[in-house]
Amino acid sequence: MPSSIFTKIINGEIPAYKILEDENYLAFLDVSPLVPGHTLVIPKKEVDYIFDLEDQDLAGLHLFSKKVAKAVRKAIPCKRIGIAVIGLEVPHTHIHLIPLNVMNDINFTQPKLNLPKEQMEEIQKKIIACL
Repeated sequence: MPSSIFTKIINGEIPAYKILEDENYLAFLDVSPLVPGHTLVIPKKEVDYIFDLEDQDLAGLHLFSKKVAKAVRKAIPCKRIGIAVIGLEVPHTHIHLIPLNVMNDINFTQPKLNLPKEQMEEIQKKIIACL
């Protein structure tokens, strides 16, 4: 089975705006965000469906996501961080962390943003500084 785009990011084959990484998980900015600060959190183990993760991996993914979400909330002005697990677009478990000010901020049918590289780098730096 070919590697997912997320595995290619983990392996350094595709660049990403990385936020936090450890031996099991990786968080990085979504390159087509719903709102600035939209972050993806993935396990390094390529598993398609989130509920196929082993219990300890699922728990670890959520605890890692919590740490990242707290930093995103400090860095990006918002009321809270929304969380979504859809899993249809990339066959690799991932959690969306989305800064919310209104309900529509987490509407996946709205057009995605195309932020300039400089803005993505600035967002990345702000979130990392809040970890």
